Amino acid sequence: MPVSPDSSRILIVMPAFNEQASVAAVVREVREKVPDASILVVDDGSKDATSREARKAGALVATLPFNLGVGGAMRVGFRHALTHGFEAVVQVDSDGQHDPAGVPALLRELESADLVLGARFAGEGDYRVRGPRQWAMKLLAIVLSRTSRAKLTDTTSGFRASGPRAIRLFAEHYPAEYLGDTIEALVIASRSGLIVRQVPVAMRVRAGGVPSHNPFKAAAYLGRATLALLVAFMRPRSTYGVAVER
Repeated sequence: MPVSPDSSRILIVMPAFNEQASVAAVVREVREKVPDASILVVDDGSKDATSREARKAGALVATLPFNLGVGGAMRVGFRHALTHGFEAVVQVDSDGQHDPAGVPALLRELESADLVLGARFAGEGDYRVRGPRQWAMKLLAIVLSRTSRAKLTDTTSGFRASGPRAIRLFAEHYPAEYLGDTIEALVIASRSGLIVRQVPVAMRVRAGGVPSHNPFKAAAYLGRATLALLVAFMRPRSTYGVAVER
């Protein structure tokens, strides 16, 4: 069953791609608000000083030779956590959108769950999306809530915490494709018997860097999200193995 993670065995994983403008400040804020946690910044093939700034701020840094995307960077984090015996992994974006003050709420929910999402549309903050992106998120929420047997409103949130069973599963089977790290990861977790929950969190605007989406890409997002969902359900269960042990 899920357990309450020891505060000294928590790993904060921060995927980072060309985030020299914000990564140091985020590392320092995480250190302030989650002082007992270890911090791993995965520099995902950055062409700027992301690694240097992260190290200067006191984080452990894994530097990838080329860009793998968030999913590839997170798999590095999960494998590091598994190798070094961490009980919980919390993903925090390096651009400053995720408020580390929400980490304790994610960790508390891990006492009864294996994977906890920080939901932007569950009563905290004033984060809003409109148009095709909003339509895609609503569709995903309906489908993935049924799949996970839990009420989910923000299935594409990257602000999430994984317990021991999820760490073991994701260290080997975390998707690297676009949106796979959010959408397909939930399908994999649910099909493997993991307990998925969400807690409300507030999101902020980016502290620096370049956004991964803009209004002109909203329609493309809708198509890609739908495709990612279809691919997730088309993959045979044998692709990612059997349910992990309780």
